[in-house]
Amino acid sequence: MNLMTIIIALIVFGVIVTVHEMGHFFTAKYFGVTVHEFSVGMGPKLYSKTKKETEYSLRALPLGGYVRMEGEDSESEDPNSFNNKHPLKRMAIIFAGPFMNFILTIVLMSFLFMMIGVPVNKIGALVENMPASNSGLEVGDKIIMIDDKKIDSWQSVTDAIQSSPDNDLEFTIERNNEQKVIDVDAVEQAGRKVVGISPASEKSPGKSLVFGTNQTILMLTDMLSFLGKLFTGQAGDEGVVGPVGIISAVGEAARTGFANVISLAAIISLNLGLINLLPIPALDGSRIVFQAIELVRGKKIDPEKEGFVHMIGMILLLALMLFITSKDILRIFG
Repeated sequence: MNLMTIIIALIVFGVIVTVHEMGHFFTAKYFGVTVHEFSVGMGPKLYSKTKKETEYSLRALPLGGYVRMEGEDSESEDPNSFNNKHPLKRMAIIFAGPFMNFILTIVLMSFLFMMIGVPVNKIGALVENMPASNSGLEVGDKIIMIDDKKIDSWQSVTDAIQSSPDNDLEFTIERNNEQKVIDVDAVEQAGRKVVGISPASEKSPGKSLVFGTNQTILMLTDMLSFLGKLFTGQAGDEGVVGPVGIISAVGEAARTGFANVISLAAIISLNLGLINLLPIPALDGSRIVFQAIELVRGKKIDPEKEGFVHMIGMILLLALMLFITSKDILRIFG
């Protein structure tokens, strides 16, 4: 693991954590909460600057960050303290961190599709000796219909092919502003119907945003499925990595291109947002649960008792992190 790999990984992780904490910070400011410190990183302070009531600091360990608010884990008489705001406002402040990670994922995936292009319902390449190339389809043909199904995206192309009751497909295409009907006989490969075509791509901000959002939703669905299997014992812990594993993964991505770094950063950001919403003490999800309990019972929970619960949770999470990190080291260097 070289120095450049570590630097790239720290930059990626630092940006993701900073965006997360910015969600907490700006929402707290919006609701008039006194913010004492906005920190990027943990541990010893490297640099700080105070503006109005808030100290902005950069700390030595770039594997975290925090927003320190008045009355967050203790009693405070300050009317602008966190614990004196309505529970719904507190929930919004807490949720804003993970939410910004979801937004960052959409932005990164949209940027990625702007770089590589969005697949459209136009043929970009033909596989030799496959049905499409033998039928008369050509690169550049725009697919308008398959059988009686209207085509307006590449996804609708694959859906129409897979949902066809048989392998005899009727492609309606547009070529040189003229429409043609071409019969294509699909073949079965690995349980799927294929004809041997791949899409052309276009660089469009609007389509990139749609694809970036859809890809984020798909990744989130996969992550939720994995978490469900992990907690029920149906999945192993092979997919669970700590900071060392993340640095290694970013290094591998960096060696294969900038686009892969962006893709991995999006996955890490989404993962951070989702994990933080789990109802585990010390995580944002647990804090939201405490606010919801207070909202229902109409009575404040002692901030010091809540803070103690989160402190215990933090100790357990740090222990888990050390365990995962040791497994990462053994997996990478063992």
